[in-house]
Amino acid sequence: MLLTVTTTQKPATDLGYLLHKHPERVQEFKQSFGTATVFYPEANEERCTVALMLDVDPIRLARSRGKNAPDFSLAQYVNDRSYAASSLLGVAMADVFSTARSGRCNSRQELADSAIPLEIVIPVLPCRGGAEIAHRLFEPLGWTVEADSIPLDDAFADWGDSRYVRLRLTGVVRLADALNQLHVLLPVLDESKHYWQGPDEVDKLLRSGEGWLATHPDANLITRRYLGRRGGLTRVALARLAELGDEVEEAVEPAEDEEVLQAVEKRVPLNTQRHEAVHQVLLELGARTVIDLGCGPGQFLDRLVKTSAFTRIAGSDVSTRSLQYAARRLHVDRMSERQAERVQLFQSALTYEDDRYTGYDAAVLMEVIEHVDPPRLEALERVVFGAAKPGAVVVTTPNGEYNVLYEGLAGMRHPDHRFEWTRDEFAEWSDRVAAAHGYGVERRGIGDLDDTHGTPTQMAIFTRKEGTDD
Repeated sequence: MLLTVTTTQKPATDLGYLLHKHPERVQEFKQSFGTATVFYPEANEERCTVALMLDVDPIRLARSRGKNAPDFSLAQYVNDRSYAASSLLGVAMADVFSTARSGRCNSRQELADSAIPLEIVIPVLPCRGGAEIAHRLFEPLGWTVEADSIPLDDAFADWGDSRYVRLRLTGVVRLADALNQLHVLLPVLDESKHYWQGPDEVDKLLRSGEGWLATHPDANLITRRYLGRRGGLTRVALARLAELGDEVEEAVEPAEDEEVLQAVEKRVPLNTQRHEAVHQVLLELGARTVIDLGCGPGQFLDRLVKTSAFTRIAGSDVSTRSLQYAARRLHVDRMSERQAERVQLFQSALTYEDDRYTGYDAAVLMEVIEHVDPPRLEALERVVFGAAKPGAVVVTTPNGEYNVLYEGLAGMRHPDHRFEWTRDEFAEWSDRVAAAHGYGVERRGIGDLDDTHGTPTQMAIFTRKEGTDD
């Protein structure tokens, strides 16, 4: 099976630096199921192409199966694994381009952080659902998609098309993002994996899906297919995606017990409960002007814009891509001049003072502080509470004590979280910040209450005391 990645970003040979693979060398990497070879069919200043070719040994693949794996007789040896892109190629790519997937490149870090023109070609790709599903999964990520169905037999047109497509993707995308998207979506399109899936698969999915999966309109479908439609793992993954505050509904496989199914259908996703709780607090406070700090793709902003009580609304985020999603969600390009004056989106980092943060009745930090390295929290506190000085600040963050109730969760709820506080730790932090900056503070819980571990989300409502110096 074969995959090629081409760039025309000059000098194009810098692709070798990003991939940590020299264009003048042919390199082989042993896999448990075969050999992956990396080489460059073309490499010049104008255009550079890298090829990853995976030679699968069906006997080694069969021997690597677990002792308790079912025996499919000849199907172990006679299948499409040697020819069609699948989870095998995804695993090989993850291994061969591991550093590139992390986005690290000491010699060209600025380039690694930038979106560059890319063309990705996979000659044979199993695509359950046809070419349409390839468009559904890749186009929301900014790719132009060409998915040409491969006929069963060129000599017999009446037989129709096979389940395979030739996939060509073109777009301006960060290379690390492109590789991580392929790592997830190749097995999703094939809807099959060659290895047993354990609880660590959820962590793999969230790591590779960071920055794009939670905002994907088909995140539910991707999650279910990637995890082999295993209900338990799917519930864990969607619950953890919901912790990011994005528009992801928790879906499970059909339950055998009708009562269980009805209970699941009635359950309100945690991110929805969180948005409702913060929205209600802002109304209770009588806030008219609100800024959402770390607004992400703008789901909560959408709720604010639809509430006439809020006369001025702003959203800021360090990610320009998230702001682009937010602008599309809010239909900024179709707003009237009057509506546009009511809403502002801007890129900024919360650890640096910015005059655009000032002048609001209330600021929201929803599922934001846990993404900040603890040594940088003091800078965030100084920027928000000391410099911006809104009339109120609403902060939500995961309750680390509740994690034991998530089936299959090992570690924190998301790989980008720097910490997840207990209720005592959150109380200590919020009391200290309030005292230092002239605020009072009230704490509440959000989500299902457990007698021992509390609620999954904890919220602090800071209100500025009267007479505090401006």
